[in-house]
Amino acid sequence: MQDKEIDAFIKPPKKIPLFLRIGIYISKKVTKKDLLVPKLLAWYPKVAISSGILESMAIHGKSDLDKRILKLIRIQASLSVSCPFCIDMNSSEYKNNGITKEEMYYLTGKSSLDIGDTFTTKEKLALEYTKLICQTPIKIPKDFMEKVKANFNEREIVSIASTVAQVNYWARLIQALGVPPAGFSNKCEL
Repeated sequence: MQDKEIDAFIKPPKKIPLFLRIGIYISKKVTKKDLLVPKLLAWYPKVAISSGILESMAIHGKSDLDKRILKLIRIQASLSVSCPFCIDMNSSEYKNNGITKEEMYYLTGKSSLDIGDTFTTKEKLALEYTKLICQTPIKIPKDFMEKVKANFNEREIVSIASTVAQVNYWARLIQALGVPPAGFSNKCEL
């Protein structure tokens, strides 16, 4: 048994149905990691299937928002909900999405970089919108939403909100099961 499995609150079932093993195989192929989360979800196959569908429908930046802004949203959401697994996964390969080390320092609160010097207006609004969506209770001022609507079309707004909601879903589920980070990011990447 892997060390990761020992760290979680529960262990995966000893027998996983074939249809879920196929999903676990696909997850392993896509992430290049033998993730614990899909194995734990095998305890409740309906949740495993619906979670897999949710993940397969994730917005990847083809006809929606560009990959950089989606990566910024995922990183900000992960940080906002303080999910170590999500931070590890969503911040990995940030440089491949045009995000600088200085911008990562800013997002993680390690730098007081002037946000106006590096992020576009759309990126600043998306990051702020992400923070607002992640707070409990969610309170989004009407005047702020007017700024969002002036810079993003309806499809883009839904893309941002659903991306943030997706990260929140995984963060809550992963933390509730005690799943540790999977090692997507290099330990000294920042």
